[in-house]
Amino acid sequence: MRAIFGVLSLLIVVAIIGVLAKKQLSPAPVKVAPADAGLVLPAPAAGATPQQQSQQIQNQVRQSIENTMQQARPMPEDK
Repeated sequence: MRAIFGVLSLLIVVAIIGVLAKKQLSPAPVKVAPADAGLVLPAPAAGATPQQQSQQIQNQVRQSIENTMQQARPMPEDK
């Protein structure tokens, strides 16, 4: 009887350790924003040359990237 309780308790401990190990080794969920999220292309100015339009788009993309880089990353939760 004592041996049965010993084996059962060992199996329970191994199961708990397995669940905890699986939880720790699984990759953390990563929230990825779509590549074009928040990117709104400017309306071309009347009479603007293609070079000016291209420059406007480049500036807006640069600003969008800089704003994204300034945002703080979410820290993983320590449990």
